[in-house]
Amino acid sequence: MSRECSKGRAGSPKPHYGLPVYEREPMFNSISIRRPGRAFTVVAAASLLATAVALLLAVGRPAGALKTVRPVPDQLVSFTDHHLYPTPPTTDQCLSDFQLHCYSPAQMQKAYDLAPLFASGITGRGQTIVIVDSFGSPTIQNDLHVFDQAFGLPDPPSLRVFQPAGPVPAYDPSNGDMVGWAQETTLDVEWSHVMAPGANIVLLETPVSETEGVTGFPEIVAAENWALSHNIGDVISMSFGATEQTFPSPQSVYALRSAFIRAHAQHVALLSSSGDDGATDSELDLVSIYPYRVTSWPTSDPLVTSVGGTQITLDDSGNRLAPDVVWNDPYGAGGGGLSTLFSRPDFQSRVANVVGRQRGVPDISMNGAVDGGVIVYTSFDNGDPGNTPGFDFYGGTSASSPEFAGIVALADQLGGRRVDDLNARLYSLDYQHGLVDITQGNNTYGPFQNPGDPSTYTVQGFDATPGYDLASGLGTFDAAQLVPALAGHPRGPWTPPHFPNPGPPSHHGPDRPSDGHHPRHG
Repeated sequence: MSRECSKGRAGSPKPHYGLPVYEREPMFNSISIRRPGRAFTVVAAASLLATAVALLLAVGRPAGALKTVRPVPDQLVSFTDHHLYPTPPTTDQCLSDFQLHCYSPAQMQKAYDLAPLFASGITGRGQTIVIVDSFGSPTIQNDLHVFDQAFGLPDPPSLRVFQPAGPVPAYDPSNGDMVGWAQETTLDVEWSHVMAPGANIVLLETPVSETEGVTGFPEIVAAENWALSHNIGDVISMSFGATEQTFPSPQSVYALRSAFIRAHAQHVALLSSSGDDGATDSELDLVSIYPYRVTSWPTSDPLVTSVGGTQITLDDSGNRLAPDVVWNDPYGAGGGGLSTLFSRPDFQSRVANVVGRQRGVPDISMNGAVDGGVIVYTSFDNGDPGNTPGFDFYGGTSASSPEFAGIVALADQLGGRRVDDLNARLYSLDYQHGLVDITQGNNTYGPFQNPGDPSTYTVQGFDATPGYDLASGLGTFDAAQLVPALAGHPRGPWTPPHFPNPGPPSHHGPDRPSDGHHPRHG
């Protein structure tokens, strides 16, 4: 069992970071956990194969783990071309082909108000984003470069790939799991770069697929500990997770927290996707869905910032046509709920009326809807006959986490140091410091059926309400305001700091207690 407290100033109490719930009251007998934040791909030519499910290949998940619980529009079933878009599709093209929105980097940068930051030189320069994925992608260096060229983005200062937990098996396009992780890797790398085009990127590839339960996590933890021991990275993004109930015991989770404890001590932010199955998630067999509310780890860990999913509706220029809502479309819903492994951390004490005595997720949300997916470029062989390189679009909270990693990198650059205790900082802010409340939608999941079970289930989720809720967390944000707030700058006009010698920010100062005003609590 592991616990962690942050260091406080002399004479101040140490913040509580979520004692295991079972130490206070026995609750593990009814645990549920979310599946890794997998990205759904809807490709203009992607494998539609014999069924609609093949169209929705869950990034980072084996083909057998794909859900069949949501209906797939007929136009997707009938679209049988196996080729990707040869050039980036427009939103109108995606709507015409699939009746689904898709968005480019320029649209998303506009939607999250990044232009004022970029114009002032805040691009993530001097920072390093770490992406962790099983297997990785065999073509990621090339694919990021082509993606950048297509959208007029600069190449990152560096993209380095490491396999510190052991050599990754050779890429096999007939292995649906490897193809899925290659897609996940592409999404993570390309879209963290969109949000922080001046940041360095490090990709940690691991040799064992993360599925459910403990599988794959020892290698992930080893890779993260290696990066931390070499002071590689200022923010780590994890687009995966396993339902809490799929672990053999609470102790099996606590034994995997060593990298998180080390990252917290080094002020390295940890981010994780909140899940794509709304208020529930996958069972250990990777096919069935829990018929009751569950959450997943690592997103439920108090040392991790849980990034949920919204649906945004944009015009071709990236202007919003409607308020953001909780992601809940025919392909999935933003994960959210209460942990059964961790009690309420101190930073959530101000939302105790919502979370009670448990850790609640998500903390913050970004676009994750499939109807509003983000465009990616891939060139690896995905196993489809006639497969060619090209562009398609992905959705899921797998997009939300790396995107928010870019936002954290911007705040690190602006502040000249890593953000101290990202969660405490977020919960110290009010809705005048860049947070944007989400008050529409819910993360109810269903109806669905599990294999061999004739029953039909719907897992009642949580509604978005004014203030914090278990569907969208604190809501979403305006980056031009949130980034200065996270960096410790006051609201209003600000002058970017001067960096005569770009490099990793200092991160050895004392922890600062969270300050500022607080969000409205619904």
